[in-house]
Amino acid sequence: MSPLPRSNWGRVLDDLGVTLLEVAHGRIDVDRQIGGVVIHDPVDEPVYPPGAVVLAVALRDADELAALVTGAAARGAVAVVVRASTPLPETVRDAAERGDIAILHLARGATWTQLAALLRSLLAEDDVGQTPAESLGGVSSGDLFAVANAIAALLDAPVTIEDRSSRVLAFSGGQEAADPSRVETIIGRQVPDRYARVLTEMGVFRDLYRGEEPVVVDPVHLGEGVSTQRVAIAVRAGDEVLGSIWAAMDGPLTEERAATLRDATKLVALHLLRIRAGADAQRRLRAELVSRAVHGGADAQDAIGRLGLGGRRVWVIAARPAVRGADGTEHDSIAERERLTDALALHLTAVQQGAAVALVGDTVFGILPVADAAGEDRSIRLAEDFLHRVGDRIPALIGIGRPATTVAEIARSRAEAHRALRVVVERASGPRTLARISDVEIDSLLLDLRDLRSAREDSPSGPLARLIDYDARHDAHLVDTLTAWLDSFGDVTAAAAACFVHANTFRYRLRRVAEVGLLDLDDPDARFAAMLEIRTLPGRESGSGTMVG
Repeated sequence: MSPLPRSNWGRVLDDLGVTLLEVAHGRIDVDRQIGGVVIHDPVDEPVYPPGAVVLAVALRDADELAALVTGAAARGAVAVVVRASTPLPETVRDAAERGDIAILHLARGATWTQLAALLRSLLAEDDVGQTPAESLGGVSSGDLFAVANAIAALLDAPVTIEDRSSRVLAFSGGQEAADPSRVETIIGRQVPDRYARVLTEMGVFRDLYRGEEPVVVDPVHLGEGVSTQRVAIAVRAGDEVLGSIWAAMDGPLTEERAATLRDATKLVALHLLRIRAGADAQRRLRAELVSRAVHGGADAQDAIGRLGLGGRRVWVIAARPAVRGADGTEHDSIAERERLTDALALHLTAVQQGAAVALVGDTVFGILPVADAAGEDRSIRLAEDFLHRVGDRIPALIGIGRPATTVAEIARSRAEAHRALRVVVERASGPRTLARISDVEIDSLLLDLRDLRSAREDSPSGPLARLIDYDARHDAHLVDTLTAWLDSFGDVTAAAAACFVHANTFRYRLRRVAEVGLLDLDDPDARFAAMLEIRTLPGRESGSGTMVG
């Protein structure tokens, strides 16, 4: 992804223009930097950073607005945002022109809170959105490692900084001076399970996360490999526990050392929040770029270029969780979709440089570069391997479009992937968890035809209508009989077994189908019409002959 500046008007208008902001008066210099967001307060005058954007909250009077524009321009602001319903009289326009400041309209329905949050998020991305080349699992390593070394120097003991899952985010030097267990933790970037279990059983994590004071752990209780006392303290942001600091040091926990640890938690908390903000900003930006790329349109080419996929042959996949409860119904929460997004992104980017994955709406879309036909087969295997690896932990369904190069082709591939995914979802009770559109084209067309009939509120007609009506009055199972016979290509024995009845009983029901429905079963056109109507009947459970309602 190309490192474009995020704190200038060009990027802000690209992200928020049309949707939230529209230039009402003045000229916007797309290269001009934005220094911050100021919410106008007539009682307590706020501090204006250079290049501020001023939000004219609850300000309708023309004279007040003109005074605000003049004052904001004098303080170096670049724009004033007003409600779209707020008129701009000549006095306001003159004040804007004199101060060389732009006036923007906030779209109807949008709130000031939303705008302030989005603007501040975009401005923050310039600081926290970029992931340094040297990182540990995507977590910025430099500053946090420097903090760990600083804490270790003050405590005269090796230190690790860990998250809530006991994953090592950063560590200081001198770890070899502790004991073998600390070395094992550093090498594995994770506290070994056997030690984590003991700490849990001892209630160390409970005490650590409930209190604000350091917790001392006697090495005798931790087992083989631990010879140095551990002192830990939780890192918090308000009521939320972000992680913890662990020091391997012998001797009493003096008040000086305890104070050092308490002070260190505040600094570490800032770094962890910065890292998380950067990850969130990067996730939002990636989702926006992937969404633009796969949906086509005027911005698609720019998004494809910023993803590093310009001019490359790619294919699009669509995925969603497939989690079924004990009642057989499907459960698909936001958390499960995000979990699938992270897992698929990790899998694809690890084996294919340049892959881009993001959650767009309720579907996970992935764009994967593919060099040639052999690369396409490899890409299919990657998707199959992903489903095999995650198994029941993150059960998923995947649809795959055709390879594409141009903007239009990529948008088409996205539509095909989504159509293939829908077929897999409709057939979720079967063994298929992955499908290429080329393999399920007809199934997708049948679903489209069923949607069309449902939208037009079509009702069964002809023979099928007569059979449904007869079944409703006599519970004769004639529709199920006809469906089983058609699905079995006229094999009475196989059809009778599918209906769990004797072959003679099935033959009798089949004769009743012809009589009641006035259906000529020897006519191939009549058979095709009946099969097509059954498979596209609104309310029919996909993949079965069962009629719903």
